[in-house]
Amino acid sequence: MRKRSDFQSQLTPATPERARGQNHEPGEDPRPSTQPSDIENLIGLGAFSARKSYYPELLQKIDELEAEKERYKWLFENALHGIFQAEINTSDARQVIRQANPAIAHMCGYRSAEHFQERIKHLSTHLFFDPGDLNRLMNVLNREGKWVGFESRLKRAGGDAVPVSMNVLLKDREQGLIEVFVHDITERKRSQEDMARLNSELEQRVEERTHELRLAKQEAEEANASKDKYLAAASHDLLQPLNAARLLVATLQESPLDNNSQNMVGRIHTALTSAEELLADLLDISRLDANAVIPEVQSIPIQDVFDTLHSEFLPVAEQAGLELRKLDSNHLIRSDARLLMRILRNFISNAIRYTETGKVLIGCRQRSDHIELVVCDTGPGIAEHQQQEIFREFRQLENAHKARSKGVGLGLAIVERIARMLEHPIGLRSRTNSGSCFYVTVPIARGTQPQPAPVAEVSNRITSLEGIRVLVIDNEEPIRDSMSRLLETWGCDTLTAADTAEALQQAERMPPDLILADYHLDHGETGMDSLEAIQQALQFSIPAIVITADRTDRVRREIANAGATKMNKPVRPAKLRALMGFVLEQG
Repeated sequence: MRKRSDFQSQLTPATPERARGQNHEPGEDPRPSTQPSDIENLIGLGAFSARKSYYPELLQKIDELEAEKERYKWLFENALHGIFQAEINTSDARQVIRQANPAIAHMCGYRSAEHFQERIKHLSTHLFFDPGDLNRLMNVLNREGKWVGFESRLKRAGGDAVPVSMNVLLKDREQGLIEVFVHDITERKRSQEDMARLNSELEQRVEERTHELRLAKQEAEEANASKDKYLAAASHDLLQPLNAARLLVATLQESPLDNNSQNMVGRIHTALTSAEELLADLLDISRLDANAVIPEVQSIPIQDVFDTLHSEFLPVAEQAGLELRKLDSNHLIRSDARLLMRILRNFISNAIRYTETGKVLIGCRQRSDHIELVVCDTGPGIAEHQQQEIFREFRQLENAHKARSKGVGLGLAIVERIARMLEHPIGLRSRTNSGSCFYVTVPIARGTQPQPAPVAEVSNRITSLEGIRVLVIDNEEPIRDSMSRLLETWGCDTLTAADTAEALQQAERMPPDLILADYHLDHGETGMDSLEAIQQALQFSIPAIVITADRTDRVRREIANAGATKMNKPVRPAKLRALMGFVLEQG
């Protein structure tokens, strides 16, 4: 670029004649013409006034251009990003650096921009770490247009690579002139590599953790299966002695005793009842917490449920001096009949336990597409601060009628677990001295074939058992002896057997009217095996009750599929007698 003084020397005239653009030969009139030439007018110098007007403005523009040039030069030399201009000529394979700034030289490990230009004689081999990258860059540039972004690696003076991001401008396609702006992305690449490594490590950890969880789940499932087996075995072993004691106490109660002995037998009976209830409730809670109970949801007539419960609890209520009423309903509901009955039985037994005088009512009310099954009483009511507490384990009120059992405080905890499993909300409405209403909300069944509710565990019709021949199958002698004594007090003729082979001999010798079989026998045998062998041998079925401490759904279904009736241990003599009468009637 010319200096300001150069332009000034060219624009300042040496003589007046030159300033006016006049040339004359000797002899001609030397006086200036009053009219400027066409050229003077064209460039704006046709008069002194024009020169005076445009000259300062032109000098100002020159100064501005000079300042702009200096500014761009400073930016070029002090830019943080590398900048270079190169000529790529495919015809003669020329690849040279025409200009470079200090930043690109420093980025590539050279002392200066001049040193960088001196050493880089051929871009594809001296500058690019991967020689093919330059060709790829030019192909992209020619295809995409004048301005492209490109990532590559440049070769440093020491031979190592520096990852860079380039913005490349194609200034002249014919000459292959490009301008390149280079950014060092070493830190970004390092971060990406660290992120990739962390992701890989995380994926590996997730995979390892997933494998651990899979193993833990498998172990938990195996533990649950073992727990179910353990609970079944433990319940059998724990309840067997209680069962034997209960049968012996029942035999004593049926026998003529003096008042003192009868009082002691009554106390033993009460103690055994409390122990049985506690153990049975603990086993039920364990099975519910272990998800060992599988609901079987079906359509159920509410009336069947109410009739069964009313028949079952009417004698208990009458003995307590209470009135038990039920309201009829023609609704169908969707639920597991057995588990729903367990909830309602607990509500009713609690109502009778805590109501001193008055009545207990079983009814229902419709709530949109659901039905509330309600058990209300005229008892003392429950204070508001206690209403949530009673659904927790071992929580019970202190206002139970003194003449009745207080229970062990697990009944409502079992109810809460069953209701949660069935997705049947439960609740309580109560005020002190105004009675209580416990309810469970069940969905209405529509367009389904109803199934009858299960028969009550205890039928209240007492049928005479005089002369009935009963075969008792149990692997433990104390149980066989206790059961025989109890049955004989009811007038039954009793046969006993310890296993399937002995039971088959007894049945073939004298076919029984009814079979009482323990589920678990010795050497892996079950009472179901005995029933099947007897039925095949005699070619006709005999009414049977299978007594077991195993409350699993699998055992329940197995007994039902065989056409037998299940009774849970420990055996309550009154329930056993009523159930025997019911089975024989159905028989």
